[in-house]
Amino acid sequence: MAPHYDAAIIGTGQAGPSLANRLTQAGMKVAVIEQGRFGGTCVNNGCIPTKTLVASAYAAHLIARAAEYGVVIEGRVAMDMKKVKARKDTVSGNSMKGVESWLRGMPNCTILRGHARLVSATEIEVGPERLTADKVFLNVGGRALVPKIPGIETVDYLTNDSIMNIDYAPRHLVILGGSYIGLEFAQIYRRFGSAVTIIENGPQIAAREDADVGAALLDMLREEGIEVLLSTRLLAVSGRSGEFVSVRLGLPDGEREVSGTDLLVAAGRIPNTQEIDLERGGVEHDARGYIAVNDRLETSASGVWAIGECAGSPQFTHASMDDYRVIRDNLAGGHRSTAIASCPIAYSPIHRWRGSASVRRKPCGRAFRRG
Repeated sequence: MAPHYDAAIIGTGQAGPSLANRLTQAGMKVAVIEQGRFGGTCVNNGCIPTKTLVASAYAAHLIARAAEYGVVIEGRVAMDMKKVKARKDTVSGNSMKGVESWLRGMPNCTILRGHARLVSATEIEVGPERLTADKVFLNVGGRALVPKIPGIETVDYLTNDSIMNIDYAPRHLVILGGSYIGLEFAQIYRRFGSAVTIIENGPQIAAREDADVGAALLDMLREEGIEVLLSTRLLAVSGRSGEFVSVRLGLPDGEREVSGTDLLVAAGRIPNTQEIDLERGGVEHDARGYIAVNDRLETSASGVWAIGECAGSPQFTHASMDDYRVIRDNLAGGHRSTAIASCPIAYSPIHRWRGSASVRRKPCGRAFRRG
């Protein structure tokens, strides 16, 4: 007979452990399912490791400008990228271990390792095992979107995840995408000594920001020696990232080829929902896989909620944590809504107007039935 839990949480991104802690404190028996690294994107390939790299890059940047501050550095200054990576791995690894230790120390919390699939709204497969739960919380996060470009499947490209594994500064890093992920890595590796080219399909970088913000960012990047190509179509790629890559481009004035040593794909994100069998659970989603939720984060399946990036929430840690607070308070009998969140930035009207992920929030089937 399948073990039964009061609640099952799939994924250990930012909101998941806090929710597990709250539910176990309330005396509930909770199953937490994780197939990969504890802590989700922020801990493993987002906020924490990237900001660790940013700190190392900033130190290099200050040293390069030391003379401007009246500081004389004698002798050769060089980057030790193996030590940079080791420091990043330590900081990120300690955070990951902290999340796992916290979860394993919770009373009435069972950790299950493996890939979760919905059998129904109340039953979940984890590998060969099954469990049932009265409440199910989908906190599966997202991953890099890889556009369909001729040749892309043979290039062995980097993403925001795999770039965390390299221990060198590319001679020439070519980045597909001029939004916040691409821009962050562009500045990091330029300051580490790489030549960097950003290729952006639209007319400005950071397209969700106001035009003057995009223009200011463009000036800053170009001042640091980063090449930025705007209004540029990706026609084809070839080569092998880490050795030699070539990107054929369509520009307003004709075609051009950009060559580099490494290729980073930073063209957006998609949710990790394609392989958890949402349909079997009666959970509605859009064409890209984002789960449809109402403003209480309830899905179309009774007793199933979605949290964070997979629910179309803005892709920030504070937004995911606000999702947790919405669910926490409503389970306790409250009437909290993502439309009036405790963090104004997360769901403000201007974010919806700019076309952020929160625009995907829509009344789901369950909300319609409630009238």
